[in-house]
Amino acid sequence: MAEDEWRGLFRRLSSAGLMPARGMQQRLLELDDPDAVLKSAKRLGMNGILNDEMLDQLLVGPEAVVDDETPSFATGVPPPNGDSPVLDTPVSVDEPAVGRVVAPVLEPPLEIAARPHGLPHFDIAKFPLAATETDTELDIHFDITGNSITACTMGDMLSYFNDRLQRIKRIIIQGGRLPNRPIDIRRLARERKRFGNRDTTATIIGLVSEIRHGSSNLRFTLEDETGDYACILYPPGGAADTSSASRRNQLLVAGLMNDNVIGVTGHIQGDRRDVLVVDDVHLPPLPNHRKSAAPADQAVSVAFLSDLHLGSNTFLHAQWDKLVKWFHEDPLAKTVKYLILSGDVVDGVGIYPGQQGHLQIVDLYKQYEGVARLIEQLPDWLETMILPGNHDAVRPAEPQPALDPRIQEYFNSTTFAGNPCEFSLHGVRVLSYHGVSILDFVSGMRNVTFSQPEVAMQEMLERRHLAPSWRGKTPLSPEPEDHMVIGTIPDIFVTGHVHGHYCGEHKGITLVHSSTWQDQTNYQRMLGFQPKPCILTVINLHTHESASIPFA
Repeated sequence: MAEDEWRGLFRRLSSAGLMPARGMQQRLLELDDPDAVLKSAKRLGMNGILNDEMLDQLLVGPEAVVDDETPSFATGVPPPNGDSPVLDTPVSVDEPAVGRVVAPVLEPPLEIAARPHGLPHFDIAKFPLAATETDTELDIHFDITGNSITACTMGDMLSYFNDRLQRIKRIIIQGGRLPNRPIDIRRLARERKRFGNRDTTATIIGLVSEIRHGSSNLRFTLEDETGDYACILYPPGGAADTSSASRRNQLLVAGLMNDNVIGVTGHIQGDRRDVLVVDDVHLPPLPNHRKSAAPADQAVSVAFLSDLHLGSNTFLHAQWDKLVKWFHEDPLAKTVKYLILSGDVVDGVGIYPGQQGHLQIVDLYKQYEGVARLIEQLPDWLETMILPGNHDAVRPAEPQPALDPRIQEYFNSTTFAGNPCEFSLHGVRVLSYHGVSILDFVSGMRNVTFSQPEVAMQEMLERRHLAPSWRGKTPLSPEPEDHMVIGTIPDIFVTGHVHGHYCGEHKGITLVHSSTWQDQTNYQRMLGFQPKPCILTVINLHTHESASIPFA
């Protein structure tokens, strides 16, 4: 056995240009890792006769420095004939080295190859439990399905906005950051002489309207149940504290959304008694959130997709087949217990002018039947949940109820909910919203773009409202209660609609913008917008580790 081991080692040494001197066999075989000598010699560029002195130097490691007294054959300089050097007589260490010493050339360190689309790597060890090892645990906290009671009267509309104002006002006050107790706007107008300087400021809370950007200021109106008052926000001066100046600068740059609920503290301008000069702005506080986690024995994962748009001639069939294959074979897929589809599972019919020319399936019910067949291809252990979007067969006004029971009959074991929906998976709270209001945030705020939908999601959380703007691009149902208020901070917040992709965090909340399964449309091409299709986002409910898997 030792003879076979030596023959193999001798062959590897010879290939590296190292010829073991007489008596070196026993010493080399006694090494714990003889191949470490080969690695060290390669890094230092050393070859020739491997005697005790050279072996000692190689065992020091690649950091060893070749000094001027090292014989020339140890420097990596080959003899003129290109053969390995053979010495007839030993070389004295006192003799100077022939030629110059060549510095060793180190190999570049190995780097992990970049993943497709520049997506981050993930550690499979952070996804420890197979989906089949625990039971389903899905609890829905809010769903408008069966709970819509609006008659769309003026009374409903007044109740809708008053409910929004009171709920978010309560959040602002409970945050404990107001410099004084807020007063109603009618009292401010009646006692405006009291607030004529910075020493006697007033705080009011209301809904924003009539937003106008000046060259260096922001004008808007605040309204509550008692009246409205004009406000003007200037850039902060030297007297403003750091936190106040930061909030003011942020709003001057980004702007406000119509029908936002905010608070302001300010004083009445001396020459104009009908304008409140804003000294500070108060948004609903969003502290750093500590996420809930599923127990270790329930450490399964949830996956997110949106905007399948089945029925469109741009639906990506081949990529869906790759997804199905992945779900049946990949180790990460075995940990996924839940699949959340956040709206627009079909392309619909009659959604926009000329849509029929872009449809592969022109019958709406056939489109949903096709979605059911797609889901049937997925593994049995996967629990699927479908929310509607603006292309689905539900009312366009949000919040939207779940798909009609006649459509649900196409599906064998799928959970249906409204949009938005708040639910928990093994104790982890999820807020899922299709995301039509992202269009309002893009048009209303200067810091939000379609290429970064996560910024719109952050603004929703900071304002504690999913769709604040009435008469914007998002149709809203005037329920007696405003169900679009974010009353409870979620652990995971997920949207879709604009066909991007994002997975990250904001103040401890996991943000997921779900990817689409539709290729670039003609309309998107005209706008120069490039979607990010076919990326599955996976979140582990125990470790909260994420993985983004591309299929295109």
